[in-house]
Amino acid sequence: MDLKENLKVVIGAGEHNNNPEWLQTQENELNLLRRVDWENKFSPTSLEAVLAEHVWEHLTYEEGTEAAKICFDFLEPGGYIRCAVPDGFFPDKEYQEVVQVGGPGPKDHPAVSHKIVHNYKTITSMFEEAGFNVTLLEYCDGEGKFHYNDWDEKEGFIYRSKRFDHRNQNGNLGFVSLIVDAVKPLSK
Repeated sequence: MDLKENLKVVIGAGEHNNNPEWLQTQENELNLLRRVDWENKFSPTSLEAVLAEHVWEHLTYEEGTEAAKICFDFLEPGGYIRCAVPDGFFPDKEYQEVVQVGGPGPKDHPAVSHKIVHNYKTITSMFEEAGFNVTLLEYCDGEGKFHYNDWDEKEGFIYRSKRFDHRNQNGNLGFVSLIVDAVKPLSK
């Protein structure tokens, strides 16, 4: 299969395939920080979309900016990154303990490799530094109030979201993500 022909890519797909029409990748085959991985699979400006659900928090701010710049080069004009990360402004103590930098332990917990807990300001700034225009889809503001802007799951399904996470029921938010679309401008 020639990977250069796939236009939509999931980064760090894990074991769940929530976007079956998309190319599913793992870190060992497509590392966000290894440009050579991208060059070996894709042509510049050949991708329509990149989806990363709970991936960017495993990078420092600087690494996240560099990863965004690499993605920028491989996205077509108007292409986008749909990115979901834990929300540093979600006002739930237990949630924050789970998603904190370094995780809650034990060593096999997925959050043990968290390097940052983004809020809407830091993630917007990070993607803007890489050249993107950012649209906030789901996020908590500095007061902890949750904001939701309707988004189409066909453009990148995020399980850990207001609508789809099983922990969010009867109008109560048990688990949220900070979700953004970072869009590459049509022209510079």
